[in-house]
Amino acid sequence: MLALPASTTALILIDLQKGIVSTPAEPYSGPDVLARGRLLAQRFRAAGAPVILVNVAFSADRGDALKAPVDQPMRMPPGGFPEGWADLAEGLAEPSDLRITKHQWGSFYGTELDLQLRRRGITTVVIGGIATNIGVESTARAAHEHGYAVVLVEDACTSRAADMHAFAFQRIFPLLARVTKADDIALQP
Repeated sequence: MLALPASTTALILIDLQKGIVSTPAEPYSGPDVLARGRLLAQRFRAAGAPVILVNVAFSADRGDALKAPVDQPMRMPPGGFPEGWADLAEGLAEPSDLRITKHQWGSFYGTELDLQLRRRGITTVVIGGIATNIGVESTARAAHEHGYAVVLVEDACTSRAADMHAFAFQRIFPLLARVTKADDIALQP
């Protein structure tokens, strides 16, 4: 069991939005990760700890999307993203939750996430979401670099492929965080 102080700990859930939760994922399905994220969020809210819901979205012309040259650019579906693609998944958000919209993989750069955490006295962040080695890993690395204690919830994350998820949790995350399961997190007053 990992006991964390509710007064200085926040939950950050990455990209649990309609257009991402519904895509194929491994080793856990998007709906399974969403269900664990909902349970974690309920536990954090009940303890008075902040819940931060991050989604990724772009303007219609994608003028706010990164344009750096890469070998495998992320492609927009023909005709653009469907209506509601960036909306948070049903039943996830509560009015007390903080919402952050990002325009790249990580949740810190170009958003007010760090400001909101620091103003609330948060020193530990618990992270889950989709995809393990994209948005989750980028956010975890930045949180670590910003000096936060990071906790990554293995069964509240998933990726495009099981081996990508496993590599992150076995080789990368133990170097910058504590790794646990959703049922093993306890919040203390």
